[in-house]
Amino acid sequence: MSAVFIFNAVVHFGSVIMLAVGALLPIVDPLGGAPIYLAMTAGLTSTERSRMAKAVAINSFLLLTASALIGAYVLDFFGLSIPSVQVAGGIVVCMIGWSLLNSPNSPPALDRNGAQPTATPDDLSQRAFYPMTMPLTVGPGSISVALTLGANPAPGFRSLLLTALAHAVGILLVSVGVYLCYRYAERILRKLGATGTSVVVRLSAFILLCIGVQICWNGVRGLIASGFPSPAS
Repeated sequence: MSAVFIFNAVVHFGSVIMLAVGALLPIVDPLGGAPIYLAMTAGLTSTERSRMAKAVAINSFLLLTASALIGAYVLDFFGLSIPSVQVAGGIVVCMIGWSLLNSPNSPPALDRNGAQPTATPDDLSQRAFYPMTMPLTVGPGSISVALTLGANPAPGFRSLLLTALAHAVGILLVSVGVYLCYRYAERILRKLGATGTSVVVRLSAFILLCIGVQICWNGVRGLIASGFPSPAS
C-alpha cells in the first residue's frame, strides 16, 4: 500500500511538472525570442550577453513562480471563482496559440545591424528586467498562464506543498530553457536557420492551442458541476 501511494505521488508530481512546462514553454517561447534577444544585445560582449541571459532567466523564474503560487490567493481576495479563471485563462491561451499558429513568417531579427549605444552595468541590470524579462520573455500571456496553473490548489497541506514544488520545478525548467536559448542564441539560430525556427514556433503554437482548450474545458466542467452559483450579495 505504501509503495502504491509513493508511486501515485511520484506520477502526480511528474504530471504537474510536465503540465507547467507544457503550458509555459510554448508561450514563453525562448527559442522564438532568441533572434530578438540577439538583436537587442548586439552591442554587448559575449560575457555581458551571458550575464544578461542569466539575469533574465532568474527574473523570469521569480516572476512566474510568484504568479503561480500566490495568484490563487489574489483571485480569492477579489472574489473570483477558480472555474471562471480557468475558462478566461484557457480562452486567452487559445487566442495566443491561434495567433502564433497563423502569424506570418518574418525575417530573423539578426538582420538588423543598427548601432547599439554603450551600456553601463546599471543599464544592463535595468534592461535585464525591462524590456528583456518583461514583456519580451514573460509577458501578460505568460503571467496569465502561470496564474491559471496555480488557480486550482490541491486540498491538504501536503498535496498543496507538493503541487507548489512541482510548479516551481516546472518553472525552473522553463527558466533554464530561457537561459540556454538566450546564452547560445547565435549558435542555435545558425544551426536551425529561418525554416527550422519557423517550424519550432508553429509546433509550439499548436501544442499551446491544445493546452488552452483543455484548460478552458476544465473550467467549463467546473462551472457545470457547481451549478453556476450566483455571487453572494
